[in-house]
Order: sequence, then structure tokens, then C-alpha cells
Amino acid sequence: MGRTPSPAAPRSGRTAAGTGRLVVVLGDQLTLANPALARIDRARDTVLMVEASGEATHVWSHRARIAMFVAAMRHFAEELRAAGFRVDYRRTGEHPTLAHAWRDAIASHRPSVVVACEPGEWRVLGDLQQACDASGVALELLADTHFLCSRDEFARWAKDRESLRMEPFYRRMRARTGVLMDGGEPVSGRWNYDADNRKGFGAKGPGPLPEVPSFAPDAITRDAIADVARAYPGHPGSLASFAWPVTRRDAMGALEAFVRERLPAFGPTQDAMWNGMTVGWHSMLSAALNLKLLDPREVIAAAEAEYRAGRAGLDSVEGFVRQVLGWREFVRGVYWRDMPGLASANYFGHERTLPAWYWTGDTQMACMRETVGQTLEHGYAHHIQRLMVTGNFALLARVLPQDVCAWYLAVYVDAVEWAELPNVAGMALYANGGRFTSKPYAASGQYVKRMSNACAGCRYDPARRTGEDACPMTALFWRFLADHERWLAGQPRTALMAANLARLREGERKDLVRETDALLDRLDRV
Repeated sequence: MGRTPSPAAPRSGRTAAGTGRLVVVLGDQLTLANPALARIDRARDTVLMVEASGEATHVWSHRARIAMFVAAMRHFAEELRAAGFRVDYRRTGEHPTLAHAWRDAIASHRPSVVVACEPGEWRVLGDLQQACDASGVALELLADTHFLCSRDEFARWAKDRESLRMEPFYRRMRARTGVLMDGGEPVSGRWNYDADNRKGFGAKGPGPLPEVPSFAPDAITRDAIADVARAYPGHPGSLASFAWPVTRRDAMGALEAFVRERLPAFGPTQDAMWNGMTVGWHSMLSAALNLKLLDPREVIAAAEAEYRAGRAGLDSVEGFVRQVLGWREFVRGVYWRDMPGLASANYFGHERTLPAWYWTGDTQMACMRETVGQTLEHGYAHHIQRLMVTGNFALLARVLPQDVCAWYLAVYVDAVEWAELPNVAGMALYANGGRFTSKPYAASGQYVKRMSNACAGCRYDPARRTGEDACPMTALFWRFLADHERWLAGQPRTALMAANLARLREGERKDLVRETDALLDRLDRV
């Protein structure tokens, strides 16, 4: 994605030749701590930011996702100008691709070198290198210091490991950083509270929920929203409720509100779902983190401070820290270690088309209707909705992994490929054959019933695998077990799942196969 200044702001140095270095700042690098800005000569060097249409269309992006990038970029460009930087900002509609804009800017500025913090996406890195090569100018790439674990450090840790697991990596990061540590041991003597953090809400539901801070669009953001609405009228998603933090100041406000109002209750029910509950006690900070409006160190420190002050329990604080210091750093390392193969991985050989209702929410499955509808409205769903509802169903429905990954990258405002691709291809779909997970995250509708109230108002019965009222998720889960019975029986964490098939008589198995064959052929109409 590119970055944008205020509508009327002129481009400084657009045609000046030989003005020094051209510093490329990408749409997910919106921080003054960007290493590419550290040694800049503000009198001679030029910062280039680009809103390229292709970044919104290479996947059919949610309009709120596009607006999030564009608004944040425009605000950051203004921040750079106010700090005395020369900024060449290319707006939506000027360039079809980033590479086109980069070549044009190189021709205009004739820089001695192009400088950039390493991009977060394999495709963008290749395009930037090719643009510089084609223009005959050197590219100087700087390591991304936003992350606590560099790509090189992760590669050294992962070297010679047949399989990668987050837990030992997370413990190593805790020990190295001292986060939630007392000397060389974890606080309270326990590393992980995951087993305590899987509770549902029960029949009474979540109870009163804290208000989620919203950030009313200012003039720059309103202009960005209007530009996105005009430029991408056919794209999915609503812009009506856009209230995301798109500045450093607003992102800090979102962080402060989370640790004060939602972190104390976050842990135990972080996996729970409830109709009409968009946020619950989740942080909503991933978009601001992924655009680098927030630094993970300050986010982790703010959470740990609440525990040290006795205002939040260790189950909640450790659960949140594990997401940021553990999982977020881990999947970024996995992404760069396993690309480009991860993007084409398809362990089970699935090839079906993504059901059309993933783009509309028009399905009789209550859990899917709720999750997809919320996603289209807000560009957001929490991690269990993504993993165990939309992701689980796509796995069971045998959808082509590349189509599923494109959907996730398109519809969530926090989606950047280094985070999205390992989570979807690797965790939700098991498309990489368990490179960093110990089992497929496959489940029946009974899991959704246990963790939400969606099934209470659904036309389907999560307890039934065959028959007119059978839950499609349950039916396809049992078909998944039948299709992979021998393989599942040989895996320690799935042997019990496979053993459940022994309860089925031969006639029941035949009914299951016949009915799920028909179900798979009418997925657009469930």
C-alpha cells in the first residue's frame, strides 16, 4: 500500500534531479523509527510514498482495509512534512502498481541510491529490487527493527529443526527480553496459561461489555474514505462505520483504552464468541501494530505494567503477551523462512472454489453468517472466528488454499501477508503439512455450539452429521475424518478423532459419503 499527504499538499522535489537518495516508505512502515529515515539528509533526500491501485486490487480488498492504509499513509506524510522531510506522495489513480511509481520516481529524481526498510511481503521485495535493477540504481535495504526478532535471528534459531513450534520460540523470547520473568524463571513459575483461557461465556452470555474506543474521521481521513469509495465502488465491505485509529496519537489512545478497560478480562474467554459481539475484550490493536503506528515493545510493556501493578491477572496478561511476543514474531519468521513455497502449499490437494457467500454472508449457517457479516461490516473478526469458523469450514469444504488466503488478505483491515499467510495456509488449512502445527485445526459444529450461542438460532443441528438438518460443518468434519482416517490415526494428537469413526456402522459411513458428496456440490446454497 502507499502513503498519502493532505489533499492540497504539493509534492516536494518531484522533478528535482540528482537530489540525493530516494527513501521508499511503504504503507505498513508508518513510523519515525523506520530505519530508512534515520540517516536521511532532509535538504537533499526525498521520501517517496505511493498509493498504488494494484495494492488494493491484487486481492479484492475490503474498502475499509484500503481506507485504513490510505488514511494512515496520508497522516504520516503530513507528519513527515511537519518534521522537515521532503515528501513525494503519489495518490490513488496515478500509478497502477508500486513498481510503476518507483520507476517513474527514479527517473524524476535520479537518486544516487534507493533506500528502504526491508518490505514485509515477498512480492513487494521482489518488485522493488526489479524496479531498481531496471532503472540502473542501487537498492540499500535496512533490517526492520520494528520486530523483536530479526529475520536472521529467527533463521539461526530455526536452522536444522525438522518442525517449528511456537512454544520453545516464545519461551526463548521471554527469557531474552525479560518480559514476565523473575530472574531466569517465568513469573509465578509458569510459562503458559493457554489451558486456562479457553472458556465459553455460558448460557448467560458475556454480560456488560466495555465500550470500544472509536476514532471519528478527521478531514484527512474523510477525504481518504471518499477517494476509496470513488475509486473502488465494486469492492466488498462497508465504509459507513469506519472509526479505526489511523494516527500514532489515536493508536496510543487505543492501546491505553485496551489495557485499562479490556485486558483484565481478556484471557479466560478470549476464544469465546457471541452473536452481536464484535470485539468483546480483544485488543483491536493488530492493524495499528501491522502498520507500525504502534511498536510491539510498548504494547508488551503496557500489558506487563498492568500485571505488575496488580490491575490485571497473569492469565490475561500472559495470554496477550504470547500473541504479540510469541505468535506474531514467530509467524513473521516462518513466513520469510518458508516463502515462496508457502504461498503455493496444498498438502491435501484441495481444489474447490470458495463459496460465494464468503463475500456476502448470505448463508443459512448462523455462525458463518454472523462472522462473515461482521467481517464485511467492520473488516474485523477475532482470532477464533477466523480460525475455527471461516478457516475451519474452508478446510473441511476442500477449498483451494490460495483462494482462501486471498480472501483473508482482502477482507481484514489488519491483513498483511507475512501475518495472514502463515496463519491461514499453515494453521487454519494445514496446507503446509504441519510445518509449525501439530495437527489440523478441524472441528465439528459442536465446537461452535460450545464456544458461542450461534447454534441456538441456526436452521442446522450441530449434533447431526447426516439428514436434512445436519450441520454442514459437522457433516464435513466427519467426512474429513473418513477421508483421512489412516493418516489421522497415525498422528498422536488426532488418533482419538480417528478412533471415533469406529462407532459408525458401514451403512452410516455410506450415508455420510453420499450426503457430503451432494453437500460439497451445493456449498453456495447452504
